[in-house]
Amino acid sequence: MKPIRLISGVLTVGFWTLMSRILGVLREIMILALIGPGPVMDAFVAAFRLPNMFRRFFAEGAFNASFVPMFSKRLEANDDPIGFASQALSGLAFVLLILSAVAMIFMPGLVWLTAGGFVGDARFDLTVDYGRIVFPYILLISLTALFSGVLNATGRFAAAAAAPVFLNIFVCVSMAWAAYSGGEVIRWLIWTVPLAGFAQLALVWVAADRAGIRLRPSRPRWTPEMKRLVVVAIPAALAGGVMQINLLVGQQVASHFEKAVGWLYAADRLYQLPLGVVGIAVGIVLLPDLSRRLSAQDDVGAKHAFSRAGELSLALTIPAAVALVVIPLPVVTVLFERGATGADDSAAIAAAVAIYGLGLPAFVLQKVLQPLFFAREDTKSPFRYAVWAMIVNAAVAVGLAPVLGWIAPAIATTLAGWIMVGMLARGGRKLGDVARFDAQFRRRIWRICVASAVMGAVLWATTIALGPFFAMAGIRFIALAVLVCVGMVSYGFAGQVIGAFSLRDFRNAFRRRKA
Repeated sequence: MKPIRLISGVLTVGFWTLMSRILGVLREIMILALIGPGPVMDAFVAAFRLPNMFRRFFAEGAFNASFVPMFSKRLEANDDPIGFASQALSGLAFVLLILSAVAMIFMPGLVWLTAGGFVGDARFDLTVDYGRIVFPYILLISLTALFSGVLNATGRFAAAAAAPVFLNIFVCVSMAWAAYSGGEVIRWLIWTVPLAGFAQLALVWVAADRAGIRLRPSRPRWTPEMKRLVVVAIPAALAGGVMQINLLVGQQVASHFEKAVGWLYAADRLYQLPLGVVGIAVGIVLLPDLSRRLSAQDDVGAKHAFSRAGELSLALTIPAAVALVVIPLPVVTVLFERGATGADDSAAIAAAVAIYGLGLPAFVLQKVLQPLFFAREDTKSPFRYAVWAMIVNAAVAVGLAPVLGWIAPAIATTLAGWIMVGMLARGGRKLGDVARFDAQFRRRIWRICVASAVMGAVLWATTIALGPFFAMAGIRFIALAVLVCVGMVSYGFAGQVIGAFSLRDFRNAFRRRKA
């Protein structure tokens, strides 16, 4: 994959991920307005997090780190990649069917393990009820991840990147219909989740068929290829699962504070917007590219791809982090403060957003650094680093909760994210020169930071000037739009003037996409 094609792939995935994240923010706006922070929202968040947690174990963690590199190498060598993918599909479906059945039977135990503070009040029974409805989503979304990995490895990014949009479209439409028709919004929301999973799977399955990649499930078989896949996948699944355990530790702590689960969830969804657009897009495109280059012993090309991915990631992420730290309250107030969500809720969510913003570059850098290990089928090293990060997260979240209260999990998540990056960077030195950013990256990174600081100062001054308008119901959306545009223009101008980035790179990438 040429550098321009790499950037083009990132932009393709980034575009669809941006659409998904924007609709995701709309989804949270509707949830907060129609349901609002409280017992019902806490129960929904805890229930919905269960299939998402296992999805990171079985789909994003295991398959992005193990299946994609192995499939990419087989594709490069023309070594029956379709047969290998079909075996993986059958094995994954078999395991997930068993997991889903067991989880639905023992759902009360799962809720107790993940949200112990709910025991003894109405939230516990609600979470058990909701959890049994949404848990089968894990089967559908994990199979979707497998098909997406196959499509990404063959350079077809659009359908796989568009699939997550379906969940948010379905959920937003169902909640709007429930509110319009007088139905129970939470019930429509819960039952729509598995329905959206079917739609996501259908999209990527059809896209793979049209691309000539016909995968069909069959009787699972334990072959040497599947044994190798499992050996590589287990540490990767655990590494991805450690990050989910961090979230669950935070949820456990937050479950002992009224409304805190909903506050942290809303803040998490807001910072996930830039994280998804940049970090996940870069990770999806970079991993198969690195795998093919390293397989072909193209270390120079691999280093260049790695450096450009890091450069692009930070050029988009650092200003986003600065914005989340400098102007969280106006953003949260405009987006979330309506209906069942009041000013106190906005202030709490904004505090968590600012703390998560401090960790945003770390979360994105993880997506850039981990493929260096995964492309070599080394999933054990990232797992060891993730375990240390998990220990730090748990110690800080639990230790600070008696002093700082519900905000402790957000602080712990950010701190653990930076520790994880430090360990990945240090461990990457053993991988040789290919794991070191090149001279262009080092020239531009400090300029990116300076341009972001300029933007932060401009945002702060503009927020003061527009302050009264954020309190006006009909004007505040315009005020936020003006604030965002001012930030983008100031960053783009400052970055171009001091050489933080070249707009020519983006123009070339867009031309490549159109071609």
